[in-house]
Amino acid sequence: MSDGSVQQRWQGQPVVPVLQEQRVDEILAAVPERSQWRYRPRHVAPLWRNKTFRVVAVFAVLALCGVVILALVRDQTGTEGFLVGLGLAVLPVPALMSAFRWLGRVDPRPWRNLLFAFAWGACAAALVAILANSFATRWIAGSDPGNADTLGATVIAPVVEESAKAAAVLLLFLFRRREFTGLVDGAVAAGFTATGFAFTENILYLGNAFGEDQQLGTAFASVTVMTFLIRAVMTPFAHPLFTVMTGIGLGIAASTAPGRRFRRIGAPLLGLALAMGMHALWNGSATFTRYGFYIVYGAFMVPVFGLITWLLVRARRQELRSLAVELPAYAEAGWLTPDEPLALASMRARALARNAARQRYATASGAYGRPHPAPPYGQPHPTAPYGHAHAHAPAHAKHPKEAKEHGRAAARAVAEYEAFATSLAFLRRQAGRGTPDPDFAARELELLHHLWQRRDVAGPALAYAARATHRRPPGFPPPWPHHAYGPHTYAVAPAPSPYGAPSPYAPYAAQPYGQQPVPPYTAPTPHTPQPYTPPPYAGPPYASGPPA
Repeated sequence: MSDGSVQQRWQGQPVVPVLQEQRVDEILAAVPERSQWRYRPRHVAPLWRNKTFRVVAVFAVLALCGVVILALVRDQTGTEGFLVGLGLAVLPVPALMSAFRWLGRVDPRPWRNLLFAFAWGACAAALVAILANSFATRWIAGSDPGNADTLGATVIAPVVEESAKAAAVLLLFLFRRREFTGLVDGAVAAGFTATGFAFTENILYLGNAFGEDQQLGTAFASVTVMTFLIRAVMTPFAHPLFTVMTGIGLGIAASTAPGRRFRRIGAPLLGLALAMGMHALWNGSATFTRYGFYIVYGAFMVPVFGLITWLLVRARRQELRSLAVELPAYAEAGWLTPDEPLALASMRARALARNAARQRYATASGAYGRPHPAPPYGQPHPTAPYGHAHAHAPAHAKHPKEAKEHGRAAARAVAEYEAFATSLAFLRRQAGRGTPDPDFAARELELLHHLWQRRDVAGPALAYAARATHRRPPGFPPPWPHHAYGPHTYAVAPAPSPYGAPSPYAPYAAQPYGQQPVPPYTAPTPHTPQPYTPPPYAGPPYASGPPA
């Protein structure tokens, strides 16, 4: 057609432009800008690849398992027994969760992972265990009725229950690999899983005990009290102790280089086998002799519990020491002060830094207001000494609630700084073990960016904490003038040069941030972190990948 279009067969329909290569640019020039598009590309992918769908699906399955298992327990114990068992079973849970949370405090893992582990143990693992154990016991009773209960408790239950609990730890190991880096992570995940499992199991046992007391007319005087003392007071650590063996095995696998295949596969299997064996010994202790339970408890369970506790506390201390080993490289490169690695390697110094920042910023904001600079750590304010700040507060002083909020914001900034520094040290340690993160350079730069944003608040607080706890690097310049800080007196170092002597880490020396002067630490309001934007680095610290 002469008009460059194709006439339609039916009248009233629009014409279709004829494709002519020489006129493509002319035709497409009329397309509006991207901001005015009415049709946008749609990403079509399988539903299970959607993160929101996966999260909702997992917790929906766990919730369904929870409803089913609670219905089964209520059916066996009755309503009153279920309520009594629930009330008593929940008592040891906070203590166990707090103990495992304390164990992982050096580098706390997200609560979503821990709650998933607990929910898996309380719902999914418990449901699998109660169904599989019941089926296996009835199957054995068909051929050997006299030994069905004993075989079910000593052979079937340990295999089924430990496998069901280990599945949660394995899922975290596979799908949360960056948050599962060592022995402590495995033990914490296993502990939360086993705590959830023991919680559901205790509801069943305590509810049944209450039902027996009602039938005998003894109320709480006999079976319920004895069951509670044994399961919640004497042996609340039994299930966590078994499953921690599996967690330790997976933690060893997580910290092992990929080339050591035998260790990466053998350690988890050995841990699972030990968990099953210990569980079988514990369940069978009551069938050995009249005093078999007490013999196994005193001669085996308590010593093993002490040994595993010592091992995990030692691993926690090694994690803290790794900060003092890995972070000095960044101190030499100018990103940290010489005091910070040793302060970050002490939980006491960390807490002291947070408290000092909170008090300092709350005092500065509440007593002096914004126009007055906050006093340096270890020195009194030039106009009103500590302890008398509010007696002569100027008219523009802030409201106490607002001052407390500034103090909390400062403490939060120091806590975030400590968390980012810990992640940086563990990232470098993981690379040194031969298991580097695929995005090592990008993650390192991002962590350094976050540290830089908070260093004006956290740096002086950690330096003060290092002096107050006498944690100074070897060869640090000796005693400086002493100044009062509260009721104590500490040596106050002169403000060190932000980067000191030239660093052997050449890639860091060329960073634009390293050439900026450090602003004086006088701002009364802590820096509010901005949304992350890539900093203007000249180049990645490691041009050829992570350190060997």
